[in-house]
Amino acid sequence: MSTTRVTELDDLTRINHALDLAAKALEAFTPGEVAARMKQGDDPLTAADLAVDQALLSALPRDGEGWLSEETVDDPSRLDCSRVWIVDPIDGTREFVMGIPEWCVSIALVIDGKPVAGGILSVANDQRMVGSVDDGVTLNGEPVTCTTRDDIRGALVLGSRSEVKRGEWSPFFATPIAVRNMGSVAYKLGLVAVGLADATWTLVPKNEWDVAGGAALVAAAGGAVMGLDYEPVMFNQAKTLMDGFIATAPGIAGATRQLITDVQGR
Repeated sequence: MSTTRVTELDDLTRINHALDLAAKALEAFTPGEVAARMKQGDDPLTAADLAVDQALLSALPRDGEGWLSEETVDDPSRLDCSRVWIVDPIDGTREFVMGIPEWCVSIALVIDGKPVAGGILSVANDQRMVGSVDDGVTLNGEPVTCTTRDDIRGALVLGSRSEVKRGEWSPFFATPIAVRNMGSVAYKLGLVAVGLADATWTLVPKNEWDVAGGAALVAAAGGAVMGLDYEPVMFNQAKTLMDGFIATAPGIAGATRQLITDVQGR
């Protein structure tokens, strides 16, 4: 077995172990019954976010590897690392606080800026999504891929609940797609990766930790992940706020790009 292969399998083992530790840390908390305080940007923060952050930090990075987390003060030394772990301890904290089952733990391994492996744990829905670009993706241990849809008509597209509320998705309701709004960027991406939705996108800025884990899984499942310039998304940037992203099943990538272009041109 090649040295590269051993490293890849070790990465997936670390991701699964980290998700185990995250699940254990979350046992002390009941979604919908968790106190939260507001941090800068009017985003909620709970003791659960911090507990999961520490669990992931204890399991993932090794010497020479970088770390970027929503709940850890950013260390610029990550920019000098080839291998970087990008995590969101609880993506969808607002839903977690409200008891809405649309939150998850998100992990990504980025090598030279490219998302190559990831893991998403949705405790509320009993879903564990893990994979790498070399090994594919599993849902609760079973191999899965993106959908094989090749017609955007009727495609299930997951939209952001907050973006829908602000009216940003209104132009898409007149197009032939089916939009379902929900929380957690990472969870939406995970659902696309495991074939439970056809696409998701956001045309407004999102942080790297919101996107990286799910982007790694979509890529690993054969899907397309791109920025708003339609170029491949890159991570571990000095500026962690991304302009937005588009993620789709492979057969509708071109049609999705055209749809968004048409809607924006109106």
